[in-house]
Amino acid sequence: MGVRGKMRARWERTRTWGAANPWAVDLGIALLVQAAMTMPFVVPRPPEIEPATWPAYGLTTLTVLPLVWRRRAPLAVLLAILATSALYRLAVEGPGQPLPYTGLVIVYTIALVSPPWKRLATAGLLVVAVPTSVWLNTQSARELTFSLFVFAAAYVFGRLQDARQRAHLVEAERAAARERARIAREMHDILSHAVSLMVVQAEAGPVAVRAAPERAEAAFEAISETGREAMTQLRQMLGLLREGSEGAAPREPQPDLSELPELVRRVNASGLKVAFTTEGGVRALPTATGAGVYRIVQEALTNVVKHADARAAEVRIVHEDGVLRITVTDDGRGPGPGAGMAARASGGHGLTGIRERAAAHGGTATAGPGPDGRGFEVRALLPVPSTAEVGR
Repeated sequence: MGVRGKMRARWERTRTWGAANPWAVDLGIALLVQAAMTMPFVVPRPPEIEPATWPAYGLTTLTVLPLVWRRRAPLAVLLAILATSALYRLAVEGPGQPLPYTGLVIVYTIALVSPPWKRLATAGLLVVAVPTSVWLNTQSARELTFSLFVFAAAYVFGRLQDARQRAHLVEAERAAARERARIAREMHDILSHAVSLMVVQAEAGPVAVRAAPERAEAAFEAISETGREAMTQLRQMLGLLREGSEGAAPREPQPDLSELPELVRRVNASGLKVAFTTEGGVRALPTATGAGVYRIVQEALTNVVKHADARAAEVRIVHEDGVLRITVTDDGRGPGPGAGMAARASGGHGLTGIRERAAAHGGTATAGPGPDGRGFEVRALLPVPSTAEVGR
């Protein structure tokens, strides 16, 4: 991680800590404002001006103190600051401040956290308070213009920060919804694939027990293996849902192209003969893309097992420069005349999920009759890094 990455991570940790400890943040802001307002008291004053007094300094502290409650009662804090500031101006002889620090902080806060009626009330108070303060001080148009400008800037910054926080909240909600949808698709694929294979193997078990006991034993072993694999993947998915809580399951790598032969072997154990071929120069894929390819093939084979009444199927992966082609073909029932991607989707969400997975990676997926109109074929096309990009 570079210097910029470390600084960003440190800032994110600080912001998270601040969100969890608002009182500490407000106290820190109050101390910072107090430090800024102390400066005119420690800077030497001209001989003709009376020295600053401790009562005057104590009154500045009384002006700053309400900022500790700025988020709980912002309008009340504004009234307290206006009152103590007027008392400072009228009752004591103290040095002036280059900026109205306390007023700027509370106006920013009201613009950030308060409802419209409080913001409107604040605007009304400032329209009266700012000209009055300028009249009691210098009575100059320059100071009036400057004061109105800085208070308006504080208000605008508060509204911009509120808009930014709302945008972040909306984006976080959308990201959470996308993650929930992704996990739902993953769990659907895992359960649909495992249950379909187990049902096929269980239905074949009684026949095999009578005709070929060794095949029955293999079928039951396949059921057990399929169930264990499904449980492992489900624990992984549930671990993602509980991530961050005590006792969460560790986050394991997502499946990728290297696990396709094992997937084909498990489907073969169910009685469906699946051929697996790859063409072109095999190269590493991004983790998300590899997992997407695995799930597309898994769902296509699940549909063959559940709906096709097929004896054989073929999985073909073609690596081209910048493109990955996935084809899953079977010799079972075709979709029928004029049918397409939705032909087998009527019984579930499998083919719809394939299309959505392909689209999530910038690709496309189609389905229809197999070669020469026999069987069924699922075709997916995914953009992948080209050879030149991988070599960089």
